[in-house]
Amino acid sequence: MGPDTQPDAGPAVPAVPPIPRRRFLRWLLGFSILSTLAMVAAPVGAFLVPPKSSAAGSGGKVLAGTLADIPLGRGKVVAMGGKPAIVINTAQGVVAYSAICTHLGCIVAFDDLSGTIACPCHDGRFSPANGTVVSGPPPTALPPVTVSVEDDQIYLVSA
Repeated sequence: MGPDTQPDAGPAVPAVPPIPRRRFLRWLLGFSILSTLAMVAAPVGAFLVPPKSSAAGSGGKVLAGTLADIPLGRGKVVAMGGKPAIVINTAQGVVAYSAICTHLGCIVAFDDLSGTIACPCHDGRFSPANGTVVSGPPPTALPPVTVSVEDDQIYLVSA
């Protein structure tokens, strides 16, 4: 090896040609369009395809609470599978109804002051004794939910 010779660098590695700017921008634009379409299509598809039923929503008992949790003259909204239900401890016993208002689908709550089931959207009122409409715009009564009280436990029985 003399002073004017270079050490052997090994086999020559072919240089990778750079991607032309127009091809890269075309690829980037295509990727952006596809990802935007996917972001729009995913929620639409999820809305159109019904969800699979959960075990709690397809039959069985769901624990709503205890008699100590819902004292006499009080009510509580609980989850029953994927839908809310309102459980009320009345003088005639524990009753439950769907907590979805029959007017516009708002979630109802028990109003302690008036002793009725109240819808916050348009002030619809339902009777806690039988779920019928007391006042307001709801067209029909709240659908009943089967209740089972075992010892101190309150269960909602779904069909």
